[in-house]
Amino acid sequence: MAMALAWVSPILSSSTLQSRKQAHFRSSRKSIQRFVTRSSLSDGLFLAAKHAVDSYVKSGMVVGLGSGHASALAIQYLGQQLRAGTIKDVTGIPTCVGSASEAAKAGIPLEQYGDSYKIDLAFDEADIMEEETLAAIVGRRKLQGDDSIIKEKAILEAADQLVFIIKEKQFKGSVEGSIPVLIKSVNWLETAEEIDDLFLGDAEVWRRPAIGYAGPLGGDFPLVTKEGHNILDVIFTSPMESLVEVAKTLEQIDGVVEHGVIFRKPCTAIIASENGLQIVDNIIQMESSNL
Repeated sequence: MAMALAWVSPILSSSTLQSRKQAHFRSSRKSIQRFVTRSSLSDGLFLAAKHAVDSYVKSGMVVGLGSGHASALAIQYLGQQLRAGTIKDVTGIPTCVGSASEAAKAGIPLEQYGDSYKIDLAFDEADIMEEETLAAIVGRRKLQGDDSIIKEKAILEAADQLVFIIKEKQFKGSVEGSIPVLIKSVNWLETAEEIDDLFLGDAEVWRRPAIGYAGPLGGDFPLVTKEGHNILDVIFTSPMESLVEVAKTLEQIDGVVEHGVIFRKPCTAIIASENGLQIVDNIIQMESSNL
C-alpha cells in the first residue's frame, strides 16, 4: 500500500466523538477507523480518492465509475496507475456522462453497463451519508445529458463491493434536505400529492425543472429524464429519523419508479477531513446479522 496508515481504537477518538449513542453503534458494529496525516480538505479529498484506488481496485477488475468531483479524482488516479503498470486490465463501467468523459481522458477502457455484467467494485461520491447505517443519497446534483439516477443506482447496487468517497460535512448523524424521487410522468400530480400527504409538515415536494425556476410544479419546463420520468425533490426541512425507512415508504407509493437512496452491504465510506482520512465499513455488521 502506497499510503502509511495509523491504527486507532475501533471507537472514535474524543475529538470526533459526537455522542455516546453514535460511539456505541460504531463499537458494536466493529467498523474499522483509520486515519492518515493531517492535510487540507482539498488534499484530503484527493487522498481519499487515492486510498479508494490503492486499497480496493485490483488488476483484472470491472469497476463502476461514479459521479462527482471525488469520483473524478479517483478516475484520474486510476488512469495514472494503469499507465504506470501498477494495476492492469481494469475495465470501467461509467455511471454518467461525466465519469465516461474523465475515464476516456484517463485512458481507462470502458464498457457500457448491462445486466449480465459482473461488477467487482464501484466507487461514487454520495451527496450525503447517514453515519449510523451508511445509507446514502445520490442524484441531488443536476443531471447532464443522458445522465440517469436509475443507471447510477443499478451499477452501484450490482457491484460486489461499494465504496463512497466523501467529505466530512457529507457524513451526518442525522440527514435532512432533498431526496430525488423518480415518478411516472402520467398522473404525476397525484403521486406528488400522495407523497406530500405522507410527509406533511416534514417535507416539501417540488418537481425538478429542466431550466429556470424550481417550484412545486417544476416551472414551465419540468425535467423529463432519458427514461421519460419526472423527478420530485422531496425536501425534508428537519432531520429524518431513518433514511432507510423513508426510502421504504417511498417505494410503496403508486407511480414512484425509483429514488436516490442507496442502502446496501458491504459498503465502505472513505471520509476526508482536515484531520486526515476516516474509513468506516459495515461488513462486520452484515456478517453478524447473517449469523
